[in-house]
Amino acid sequence: MHPYRTHTCAQLSAENVGETVRLSGWIHRKRDHGGVLFVDLRDHYGLTQIVADSDSPALAVLEGLRVESVITIEGTVKARVAETVNANLATGAIEVFARGVTVQSAAEELPMPVADEQPYPEDIRLKYRFLDLRRETLHRNIMTRVAVIADMRQRMGAVGFNEFSTPILTASSPEGARDFLVPSRIHAGKFYALPQAPQQYKQLLMVAGFDRYFQIAPCFRDEDPRADRLPGEFYQLDLEMSFVTQEEVWETMEPVIQGTFAAFAGDKSVTPAGKFPRIPYDEAILKYGSDKPDLRNPLIISDVSSHFTQSGFGLFEKIVGGGGVVRVIPAPATHEKSRKFFDDMNDWARKEGYAGLGYVTRKGGEFGGPIAKNHGPERMAELYAELGLGENDGLFFAAGKEADAAKLAGAARIRVGEELGLIDESRFALCWIVDFPFYEWNEDEKKVDFSHNPFSMPQGGIDALNGQDPLTIKAYQYDLVCNGYEIASGSIRNHMPETMVKAFEIVGLSKADVEERFGGMYRAFQYGAPPHGGMAAGVDRIIMLLCGAKNLREISLFPMNQRAEELLMGAPSPAEPRALRDLHLRVVEPVGKVSQTS
Repeated sequence: MHPYRTHTCAQLSAENVGETVRLSGWIHRKRDHGGVLFVDLRDHYGLTQIVADSDSPALAVLEGLRVESVITIEGTVKARVAETVNANLATGAIEVFARGVTVQSAAEELPMPVADEQPYPEDIRLKYRFLDLRRETLHRNIMTRVAVIADMRQRMGAVGFNEFSTPILTASSPEGARDFLVPSRIHAGKFYALPQAPQQYKQLLMVAGFDRYFQIAPCFRDEDPRADRLPGEFYQLDLEMSFVTQEEVWETMEPVIQGTFAAFAGDKSVTPAGKFPRIPYDEAILKYGSDKPDLRNPLIISDVSSHFTQSGFGLFEKIVGGGGVVRVIPAPATHEKSRKFFDDMNDWARKEGYAGLGYVTRKGGEFGGPIAKNHGPERMAELYAELGLGENDGLFFAAGKEADAAKLAGAARIRVGEELGLIDESRFALCWIVDFPFYEWNEDEKKVDFSHNPFSMPQGGIDALNGQDPLTIKAYQYDLVCNGYEIASGSIRNHMPETMVKAFEIVGLSKADVEERFGGMYRAFQYGAPPHGGMAAGVDRIIMLLCGAKNLREISLFPMNQRAEELLMGAPSPAEPRALRDLHLRVVEPVGKVSQTS
């Protein structure tokens, strides 16, 4: 017999009754029924109920152990009586009568519970992550992560992609975030950077003649954490293809992404492959107030500025006359809502930093509220008819500069949809956002800057760069969105040296700057580069959606906290003086901070 186990804690069934078995695992729960002790024994696979009474030599040992102690049980499989069968447990038809027990590792008093998953302070959960990972939900999420990544790899291989590993120590890359720098011991004063993404390397692979690349790639960005992005590091399904149009990228990847979602969606529906809507960026900003629209929300934003060029409502007339816009968000069937519902929405907008969120109520065809009173019932009826709204529908108004009004309308659309219960929680709604602007205006630096990936191909190529207002140029750039989250981003790449130089000149970089900063790729483009494109899908974010988790820490093994600290290992930590000398570094304390070594 194996020294630790003949079966896992999920294997035994009624067919094993009468057998002598050996199980190993953690004490999950203990229940003392007056001389009879029930122990739930847990391992990676499941639970088995262990029973010990006064006839068992294991009783005294088990009574003296704390939960989460690791033990090996040798005993006899017995059938449970009918009224104690647990149909929700794989081993619920049997129990094991303990004939003997070996203590492999006794547990101290726990800093946090494992068996019960009540909320617990995050700093404790992260410091004792090895205990947190024993909890059923988190353990299941991590195993879902493993399965999702394996599924992605299988699907990518099936459509002709090969997995390549690109360097981790590399040069700084202009991905838009701050690099993690690694000092060189050999080259004094010089630094490697951890890759924000394998962008340049995967393009070089296409130049080198490898047709289809993919990688489950670790990426590193020194940026502030948020719920849908972990600090420090994250993983993406990175891919690149040669001799493709953006439509071919979409057609290739829709079945892969849709297939993975469908495989793990449970009872939720998934947008069919080949049916992902393709929404231009400008349309997304207008209709949804966001380039990450949640299509489960049926509400559509409309621009009604033309209705207020001449209006009794002077505020909107003044905004439109000054170049601003008026956007509206319908609030269907709100005739039974009190005035408080509408006032609360206005208060919410003010707390978000906006001047307010105007509104019109309507009940049985009668309009209510200051906007309707001043604009007039006839004009309001015209506006409602144009929008296709009914006699019991309310309406919210976001007015101001176009960008601000769009942002407020987008946030209000989400909130109204949630407040009215309009979000269809039973599906994963996927879509492509396409035709992104190539450039944007950098207000802080008062100059034109890249809007997204600087290596994207501008629509119209070098002719557009030479002849168009830069802020009107679109890029062959696209994002994949699911339920309000960006889950992938990609583009057709700029593979022409002269086009690459011109694109960077518009943002203020010279040909010499391009050669210095991106010399490897620029040189490669001199020797025959195929048209190519690709994308990168956020593995962590996809898994978060599939698991129904609220933040990425619930699907990651050893994440950092909101202060970018890894509490289990104590990272980041001070370096030894000798290590700093070897790296030619000296720590300069921030002004006003007392040195810990002084």
